[in-house]
Amino acid sequence: MVVIATSWRGDRRRPREAIIAPMQWKKTPPALAATFDKAAPKDPKVVRKPMFGYPALFLNGNMFAGTFQDKIVARLAEDARARALKAGAKHFEPMAGRPMKEYLVVPAADVAKPAALKKWIEQAHAYATTLPEKTKPVKKIAKRAPPKKG
Repeated sequence: MVVIATSWRGDRRRPREAIIAPMQWKKTPPALAATFDKAAPKDPKVVRKPMFGYPALFLNGNMFAGTFQDKIVARLAEDARARALKAGAKHFEPMAGRPMKEYLVVPAADVAKPAALKKWIEQAHAYATTLPEKTKPVKKIAKRAPPKKG
């Protein structure tokens, strides 16, 4: 049981309780991570780093492909996404009911074929080249109030 909020009732404060199931995430199998790495483009601008603890590929700060548990996901342009969905691909939802925009799960049949997986990753890479570069936000330094006299 996890307390998620408190509320007033009369003059006593009572917690409202809810049961929140822990997320059951599993690690990407090493063989799948190796398959993913082999399909990665040879572009020197592509950076491999973890996203949610899973291997992912980034271009100019934009993630365009990655693994999630036992799946490989790719970020595709709208037209490529529509074609893939018609062919049976599914939207990527890291949490049920919360799909990530533009990302699809690469079908297991295509993951098993190196050439097909490479095509998915290449399409995602091509789309990533059209996205604006992400920049780190500039930190604002808070101005200090002048010392009080007195």
